Amino acid sequence: MLFVIMGKTEAIARGYDVLGNIAIVKFDRKQKSSDKKKFAEELMKNNRNIRTVLEKAKKFSGRLRTMKTKYISGERTKEALYKENGCEFRFNVETCYFSPRLSTERKEIADMVKKNEEVLVLFGGVAPFAVVIAKSAKPKLVVSVELGKDCSRYAIENAKRNKVDVRIIQGDVRKKVPKLSGKFDRIVMARPNLEDSFLDVSFPRVKKNGMIHYYGFYEEDKLGEMKEMIEKEAKKAKRKIKIVNVKKAGDIGVRKFRYRVDIRLLN
Repeated sequence: MLFVIMGKTEAIARGYDVLGNIAIVKFDRKQKSSDKKKFAEELMKNNRNIRTVLEKAKKFSGRLRTMKTKYISGERTKEALYKENGCEFRFNVETCYFSPRLSTERKEIADMVKKNEEVLVLFGGVAPFAVVIAKSAKPKLVVSVELGKDCSRYAIENAKRNKVDVRIIQGDVRKKVPKLSGKFDRIVMARPNLEDSFLDVSFPRVKKNGMIHYYGFYEEDKLGEMKEMIEKEAKKAKRKIKIVNVKKAGDIGVRKFRYRVDIRLLN
């Protein structure tokens, strides 16, 4: 992002995400506070929907993938109201992980859901996948499991806000999923960037001919390792699988990407 100061064009920000009324900016470390504020004011001036500008102070961290921000300009709030795919989502940008860059992914998966399917979303956050699926498709059941208490509270609010029936379960995927009754036609594993694949708790919960949409984080030249890991976990669970599709679903670093793997269960 470029900003003009005293006739010179200088790189003030490395980039930013817009979450409805809030813009979260990643500034260059060398930038002065006064320059950051000028950039924020210009950003709000040119984008009327943005009413708050925050600086991304620290990277996402921990199991809940939370981040720290610093107030720069505008209204003093950290609660966003964000719209996508005909849905509205409210959440706190510090306590709840939310990626607007997955908007297309959410719509793409919702379009795959068939009428009367039973869908389970793991690591559901404030329920963006679950709500978009429930709103766009005609599923019989949508369940969303999320560890964070604050995210789960917003997830319940977001389901009501969008007038959809989504069952929100707050708790650890490893503890909650084995206790669920029945199996699902489709599982969406909107998994954070953690070492644990969680496939061992997912494979037993999918019906024959059902699908798992697994999100993994790998360097491009190590895709083979991800596929081998998935096949190994399937073998342990005594499930026969077919990897139907592998696609890039965003970059997360230098030569490292978020991949979505579509897995069909054959038995």
